[in-house]
Amino acid sequence: MSCTENSVARQPASQPSEAGSPDMRGLALWTRHPPLPLAPPSPRKPAAIAGRHEAGLMAASKRAVWGPLVGAVDQGTSSTRFLVFNSKTAELLSHHQVEIKQEFPREGWVEQDPKEILHSVYECIEKTCEKLGQLNIDISNIKAIGVSNQRETTVVWDKITGEPLYNAVVWLDLRTQSTVESLSKRIPGNNNFVKSKTGLPLSTYFSAVKLHWLLDNVRKVQKAVEDKRALFGTIDSWLIWSLTGGVSGGVHCTDVTNASRTMLFNIHSLEWDKQLCDFFGIPMEILPNVRSSSEIYGLMKAGALEGVPISGCLGDQSAALVGQMCFQIGQAKNTYGTGCFLLCNTGHKCVFSDHGLLTTVAYKLGRDKPVYYALEGSVAIAGAVVRWLRDNLGIIKTSEEIEKLAKEVGTSYGCYFVPAFSGLYAPYWEPSARGIICGLTQFTNKCHIAFAALEAVCFQTREILDAMNRDCGIPLSHLQVDGGMTSNNILMQLQADILCIPVVKPSMPETTALGAAMVAGAAEGVNVWSLEPEDLSAVTMERFEPQINAEESEIRYSTWKKAVMKSMGWVTNQSPESGDPSIFCSLPLGFFIVSSMVMLIGARYISGIL
Repeated sequence: MSCTENSVARQPASQPSEAGSPDMRGLALWTRHPPLPLAPPSPRKPAAIAGRHEAGLMAASKRAVWGPLVGAVDQGTSSTRFLVFNSKTAELLSHHQVEIKQEFPREGWVEQDPKEILHSVYECIEKTCEKLGQLNIDISNIKAIGVSNQRETTVVWDKITGEPLYNAVVWLDLRTQSTVESLSKRIPGNNNFVKSKTGLPLSTYFSAVKLHWLLDNVRKVQKAVEDKRALFGTIDSWLIWSLTGGVSGGVHCTDVTNASRTMLFNIHSLEWDKQLCDFFGIPMEILPNVRSSSEIYGLMKAGALEGVPISGCLGDQSAALVGQMCFQIGQAKNTYGTGCFLLCNTGHKCVFSDHGLLTTVAYKLGRDKPVYYALEGSVAIAGAVVRWLRDNLGIIKTSEEIEKLAKEVGTSYGCYFVPAFSGLYAPYWEPSARGIICGLTQFTNKCHIAFAALEAVCFQTREILDAMNRDCGIPLSHLQVDGGMTSNNILMQLQADILCIPVVKPSMPETTALGAAMVAGAAEGVNVWSLEPEDLSAVTMERFEPQINAEESEIRYSTWKKAVMKSMGWVTNQSPESGDPSIFCSLPLGFFIVSSMVMLIGARYISGIL
């Protein structure tokens, strides 16, 4: 297979689409029918939606026959989307996206509202179905739904009321650093049973320590556990339980890929591990049932697609691996989203890294199918740095503007940006690091900072790719990429320059959602999407060749490494950020000063009386 082409889950169509050439049909169709302005979402009314669905079925004879179709919920850290694909051609027919708020109640804390996330899923499904109607496509042709989700983010809810007991604690959250340090002291140096069973380092990144914190600090959670009312899950579990009925018989489950990111799951036995649960203080009865990535979990119980089976579930990075068709040992992909994640398929064998990478479950495509594993390099901050420039500094008004700013200067002019907002992940796993911008001069302006931010994403990818090459022994000849940031051509060219290898991306970049749709359509009992090699055909890939010499690339990379070293050690155990802020840390400074003066004056007054 050449670097310019890659397999995709597309079966040959009987005839070309009227929307354009075979490789661009979905994109051309979408261009001809842009989304119409939409009114603000109204509260969910399942009965009314069902009525509209019946009316749509009555008019089916007047609509174009497309299908079978498969939908995919892509619930990420920054946004929720619902996308619909043609299972015979893999083309994207329509989608809708809603941005999700992130809350930062304290330094290092990152939370989201689980109910907002659920509402956004219903909204995206309904709006996408409306757009399909505008395209004259009958939604009754949607035969299955797959779920892809941000991993590790932790939710605990009441199974009687259906209400979340606390905000979702997001994967980026750092509040558990003191917990991690305390637990680390209890692991024998020569017997790291946590890593040997889970493939993961003990880190704030994973769900176990977040759940441990909730059980220790949130009275509602403690009470619900005591009363046998609490359920725990990552975002996929919360969504599947809610979409399949919630308090009225919702299915409490997760898949092996998401379970493998909790630090409670034994990746060898594919079961929750009692020793791990005891170590982290987690009651096993609140954990979801673990299923394969491709099987029918339950049916949609409300909304425009009521009655459609939910039959696929993958953590977002596993979904992208499937969507990029990385089914062979040694195939790898890099996804640029909120963070940046490089995964390499290692087949049926767990490969443990000596260079800071994670060992994780890649996928299991059916109850009786074998499990596949992957090596993963995880970068916490990629697209999130663009959002930070937009929301915190106001350098840009939209995320797309960063490419224009970077293009104006074409260089960072010696400015280097290490966006260690949540510490450093692979290959360092250094929670004490914090973000820095260095190499500033009077000449530096916002364009240089924008360029440096894009370079930072590329340098971080270089670090995890180097680690991957050392672990695997065979360097990648090119890098397959996907994710929202790949639409930025400056970033893609920078990435090729810094890696000194070609970067290739598919013409249809929605590979995460595509992967979720593929496993849903291929599930037993659905069987509308074939994953057999003979049913796969080639798709055009856009290619970015390195345009600078290797020596210049190495100079820039070595300077970046110096900046990374300077970002470390900013947070110590004594600092309030590390876990247990005293009361004075939460008091306004003025109040603290005034109260101190009052105490001093009072003491002098009393001493005068005595």
